Amino acid sequence: MTCPVCGKAQSARYRPFCSRRCADVDLARWLRGSYAIQTDETPENDRISDQDRGSDPA
Repeated sequence: MTCPVCGKAQSARYRPFCSRRCADVDLARWLRGSYAIQTDETPENDRISDQDRGSDPA
C-alpha cells in the first residue's frame, strides 16, 4: 500500500504513512478542517445546550 499523503511505500513504523512528516501533514489537515465527515444533520442540531454544557442560563 502507499502513503495517502505522498504516494510512497508505507513504513511499518508510521503505518499507513511513509514517515513522521506525512503523518504530521495529515494531522495538520484534520486540525485545519481540510477533512470533513459529511452528515445529514442540520447545523442547529450541532449546538450544545446550556444544560448539556453543564451550566444553566441565568
